[in-house]
Amino acid sequence: MVPTVLVFAGLDPGGGAGLAADIAAIAALGAHALPVATALTVQDNNRVHEVRAVDAAFMLRQADALVDTCSIDAVKIGIPGSRENAAAIATLLRQLRAADPALPVVLDPVLASGHGDLLCRGNALEALAELVPLATVLVPNLPEARALGSVPCEHVFVTGGHGEGEIILNRWLRDGVEQRVWRLPRLPHTYHGSGCTLAAAIAARLALGDPMEQALERAQDYCHQTLAHAFWIAPGQRIPRRILHTY
Repeated sequence: MVPTVLVFAGLDPGGGAGLAADIAAIAALGAHALPVATALTVQDNNRVHEVRAVDAAFMLRQADALVDTCSIDAVKIGIPGSRENAAAIATLLRQLRAADPALPVVLDPVLASGHGDLLCRGNALEALAELVPLATVLVPNLPEARALGSVPCEHVFVTGGHGEGEIILNRWLRDGVEQRVWRLPRLPHTYHGSGCTLAAAIAARLALGDPMEQALERAQDYCHQTLAHAFWIAPGQRIPRRILHTY
């Protein structure tokens, strides 16, 4: 069977981030996404204008239907949409972990869009506090890592795209100790959904059985290629080309 990734994320009608990004990235790396909508958004490739969280009970029913019938090989979490949703996801994760203690959980701790637009009803940090202790790997960018501070998570992969200079530094820490630094050339544009793409790719590789270092390596390589081949749908941020080969 094809490995599956249970995905919790918001719907981006522009197709650049959220569930659309996750589905494409996970498929491109050889796994299958099981997408659960946590929020509906009004956004384009540059700005998020409105976010409405899905009712927590309904969101959980989406997930329960999948968990009851499918083998879950990894979980990827983007925006929970609300603290209520985050608490419901955390409860489900504890149930899944009771059956599979080694289940990989990848958390993209999105606090705001790249433009600074809020993506969670209420306090985003409070919502994330429900989920961080259950994550296998946290994938924050530099501003998110600063906002979160010290976290109770074994693996943290801090991406350096928000830094300066011609080289991006991506750092992998395990139990707070730096394990490895990857150096990638900075690309010349801005991108919509790059964080979703990377986190989803990591989840896919973990679902396929990669050890952590290999999953991070392969996901970064894939994500960098999607950005190098990104395309326009409108002026502003580009969309990563997650399906790199077409027929």
